[in-house]
Amino acid sequence: PSPILKGKQYWLINIRCFYLKLNAKGGNNVNIPMFLFLSDQGVVSCVLMSLGANAGPGQPEAVRPSAPPSATMDTVPGYEGIGAGGGDLPPPYPGDVPVQMPTPQPLEAPWQIPSISESVAQEAFIKYASSKCCYSTKPAKEMVFTDLQAHNTFRYRLETFTESRSTNWDSEPYNGQVADAYCGVAPKPWDIPVTTPALFKDNTKALKVPFTSSVKGCHTCLGLGLTACRHCVSSGWIQCSGCQGSGTRFSSDRCITCSGRGRLRCSYCSGRGSHQCKTCSGKGKLLCFIKLTVKWKNNVKEYAVDTRSGFPMDQIFSASGEKVFSDTHPLVSPIRGFPADKINEASENSVREHFAQFSSSCRIMQQRQTIELVPITRVHYIWKENANFFFVYGNEHKVYTDDYPATCCCTLL
Repeated sequence: PSPILKGKQYWLINIRCFYLKLNAKGGNNVNIPMFLFLSDQGVVSCVLMSLGANAGPGQPEAVRPSAPPSATMDTVPGYEGIGAGGGDLPPPYPGDVPVQMPTPQPLEAPWQIPSISESVAQEAFIKYASSKCCYSTKPAKEMVFTDLQAHNTFRYRLETFTESRSTNWDSEPYNGQVADAYCGVAPKPWDIPVTTPALFKDNTKALKVPFTSSVKGCHTCLGLGLTACRHCVSSGWIQCSGCQGSGTRFSSDRCITCSGRGRLRCSYCSGRGSHQCKTCSGKGKLLCFIKLTVKWKNNVKEYAVDTRSGFPMDQIFSASGEKVFSDTHPLVSPIRGFPADKINEASENSVREHFAQFSSSCRIMQQRQTIELVPITRVHYIWKENANFFFVYGNEHKVYTDDYPATCCCTLL
């Protein structure tokens, strides 16, 4: 090790690569000098990083972190202990006054949806059969209606739009950008103003935390701007595949692929033995900074009242209905007084569950709860003296049936 410079211990390192050439006359070691440089990262770490201990010849380059190890980064007040992986940060405590749930409000009576007609049901059934490659449309066109039963149901939906923030060390190639690490005090993560995008839509935004940027040597290439070629182990040459490195073929004939040399110029690095460092784009330096990642997420919880009609309720969430109630506030109140008691219960449970789940880990920006009346009609019909039924549901008049009377099996060759 060299003497201590500015309170740090440095190593003067000379890395050499040994290229072994095998031929009919025996082996021949070629000593190729590689790098001579000063580093504060230790002999072992430098050798591993420069020669790629995790990747051998012909193997892809190991994935490296986008920023130097957090232990080598400057300490920023308020951001102690953050690593390259980062982590979500809870919002600031609201204060001595606890956040309380708003008082529930009564709800007016909902709308009513009339049952669909036979013509609408038949049109939907024909469209459904036509969309299936192995379904005949004859049952849909020739069926005789016997009964249409309305099983309209209510669907409750709670949306909680949250904002979460996380920080981690990041870097970018240094091209003369301003390094402001010592120009001021870095603001706390939740004190940084960020414009909120459209409500109830997922979004992500990343930005640099002010007064955290500093210039560091590239941790991938150790400030050289170049990384060793893994295919030729930085020699610039690879073994000839035609003669397997012997220089001859078919006993004594000279290999025409490598002209008897037993090796070829590496095509991956054009014989240079190195590549431009991808981390620093060949600059040798990085602008390191703390990155603030802001995520907006629309968290949804839905519930539908089962009318015991035989219709699979998981299908109802893909259809639309008539909106009978909508409420949007920073914190919504649980619904009460709705004619369907299960909707009142679902609202009570959902609102309290979302508040308990998100209020301590995220910032709740807005909540919205809606009630929709989704039409469901059970259609009974007869075709070729066989009785059957299907469901028409949603404003889109979607069709569900698990026993279509005219199907065939198709095999694609």
